[in-house]
Amino acid sequence: MRIHRIYAVILRFMYLFRRSYDRISDAFYWPTIDLMLWGLTSVYFRSYMPDASKVILIIMSGILFWIIIWRGQYEITVNLLEDLWNENLINMFVSPLKFGEWIVAFLFIGVIKAFMSFSFALLMAYLLYKVNILFFGWNFIPIIALLIMTGWAVGFFVAGLILRFGTKVQTFAWTIVALISPFSALYYPVSILPTWAQTVAKFIPASYIFEEIREIIATGKVDPNKFYISLTLNCIYLVLSLLFLRNSFDKVLNKGLVKVY
Repeated sequence: MRIHRIYAVILRFMYLFRRSYDRISDAFYWPTIDLMLWGLTSVYFRSYMPDASKVILIIMSGILFWIIIWRGQYEITVNLLEDLWNENLINMFVSPLKFGEWIVAFLFIGVIKAFMSFSFALLMAYLLYKVNILFFGWNFIPIIALLIMTGWAVGFFVAGLILRFGTKVQTFAWTIVALISPFSALYYPVSILPTWAQTVAKFIPASYIFEEIREIIATGKVDPNKFYISLTLNCIYLVLSLLFLRNSFDKVLNKGLVKVY
């Protein structure tokens, strides 16, 4: 594995980001709109519930931390699609670039973009509503790490589907991650979900993190068991999604990379 090849892939997509209004709007515009809509809704709730500060904090935290999952998967799937749309995948792998280097580059891009979007949204939440979630302190590290792992797992799985079935399933790049959001319990406890949905939520790593976020907000206490369960599930899903992606990539190689377009 060569650092300069990983850096070259990262640099390529960073140049693309700088020159693409679509990418810039995805990184900054939509998080701002979500914050404005949900923030104003929270302010409206406050007019009926004078002691609604924790409710507002829970909603804002859900929006902000969901960005981590979203960016983690988005950068994997949409950057893959970018190569497919431009018929550039063949060019990438005619070079000495290895599959592992390609994957690592996507991981770094996901971290970079997640940091950019999250930091921007954090600033906007403070400027618009004086919401400051920095009180999580050192808990930020496991929360963000586990959430981006969830995003990676979803991203690798969707990338495998796109390689296997081509751009006709490209809509999965935007829709599949949304399927897990109701079961991740971003703004509400898992306990209010129907029984069958609670069962599904037990297998969603992010649900344990958002439950923990609300517990920290409500009591200030940390339950490390939720972090451990989320880490275990994330590791399992990451391994399975990477194996699926590798298998899909091998099938595409056998057919010829041109077949995926």
